[in-house]
Amino acid sequence: MSSFSKSESRIAMENLLCDEVWLSSPGTPDLSHESEHYIWKGYGYADLFYTTKEDSEQALVICLKKEFSYMPEAGYLDYLQSKNLVFARFRAVQWLIKTCTRLNLSIGTVFNAVNYLDRFLSMSQCHGWKHWMMELLSVACLSIAAKFNETSLPSLDELQMEDLEHCFQPSTIQQMELMVLQALKWRLGSTTSYSYIELITSNYICDINYNLHKELINQVNRTLVKAILDFELVPYPPSVVAVSALWCSLEELVPSSYNAHLTRILKLINQDHEDDVMECRRIMKAWLVHPFYNMKVSEQYSHYYPPSPVTVLLTDRIDMINDCQVDLSVFKMPLAGSNVFKLDRESSGNRKRKKEEE
Repeated sequence: MSSFSKSESRIAMENLLCDEVWLSSPGTPDLSHESEHYIWKGYGYADLFYTTKEDSEQALVICLKKEFSYMPEAGYLDYLQSKNLVFARFRAVQWLIKTCTRLNLSIGTVFNAVNYLDRFLSMSQCHGWKHWMMELLSVACLSIAAKFNETSLPSLDELQMEDLEHCFQPSTIQQMELMVLQALKWRLGSTTSYSYIELITSNYICDINYNLHKELINQVNRTLVKAILDFELVPYPPSVVAVSALWCSLEELVPSSYNAHLTRILKLINQDHEDDVMECRRIMKAWLVHPFYNMKVSEQYSHYYPPSPVTVLLTDRIDMINDCQVDLSVFKMPLAGSNVFKLDRESSGNRKRKKEEE
């Protein structure tokens, strides 16, 4: 039997709105697909939701303060590796990106959906993830993110049209959405690496022309999309990942002046995270040398799935899963108020210093 009755699910799903304060821009860029690459339209400062520089600066400060409360639980990376979920996560995130591209959903929806997926996975006590479980979770996270971010919502059937091996009934997806929402405590206004890009470039990179500014944002966005695919970057704070992506892009686009920009941007980062920025940049640089680096690394942990190509649509084997076949208790979510992992948000630099002091 499912963890939720149909009546409970129907009542809870009638209204997914929450009272949470959300400072992310509602006017996020749209996704467009071009030649097998994911490219987003860049927006300048005039397109920002914040009408004054003071508002933008305040939003940046608030993002920095709250980002840790929207990160996965400590120990998540070890959980992914120990449960052979690294490649499963890679495929799930890849599906989220491709589906948002296909449906022309905003880039903010992609990052929120990935954030919900990571946070839910980090709280799960499940010991044996099945393929259908990861697909159901991915669909539910994307549906929630679309409801939170989009003004025009795709149907649940549209979400499932491509690249899934299982198809779920709307009632099943809604029950899964409710489980995710309860696990996340309805806290959906996530601070992600994408949250920082317009805020940082508008406040700290003001002396480049409009076209170069657009090109910079486009390149940073492409880097951040690769970043959410890479499980090695999961433990780092979103601000660290964002600054690292900006560093790589500035170095390439404005080599003569990137040091001046970088000096200003790095002041945003706590000194405890300077080593983290360097490590994130190293990982991102590896992508330039080996474009499929993150996929190859993830495939090393692909014991969870059969070795079929991740880009193949298995149209000859789509399994329809009915409500009676789904027992959501297999996700084994902890009771409210319990701690799955010991909460530890120390940066690698801070841990290193403590070890040296000992």
